[in-house]
Amino acid sequence: MGQKIVIADDEEHLGHMIKFKLERSGFEVIWKLDGRQALDAIRAERPDLVILDVMMPGLTGFEVLETLKADAELKDIPVVMLTARSQESDIVRGLELGAADYMIKPFRPAELLARIKRLIQISE
Repeated sequence: MGQKIVIADDEEHLGHMIKFKLERSGFEVIWKLDGRQALDAIRAERPDLVILDVMMPGLTGFEVLETLKADAELKDIPVVMLTARSQESDIVRGLELGAADYMIKPFRPAELLARIKRLIQISE
């Protein structure tokens, strides 16, 4: 398998679609339905990239992002926020907390894939 990506999104249909698209592109994908499970998976798997929704049970995407960026061993993993939260204040918060990119739902899968590939190349 190729590079590893952890997805944290509690919308099942969307999670399935993203997982399918990424696996077809050669990525190994671990998908979790809440922030706490995602954080555990990130710690255990050390992925090449993380995709975070903001509004999730357990921990929000912002809380997961803050935790990752405060951890010396995980802080360099690029994070893409993928969320319906489109307020300027949410976008700014995500970027200020250390997200490498911020995409608003609904999104174009091909654009997400292009952004992921760019970020993984940059972080290698």
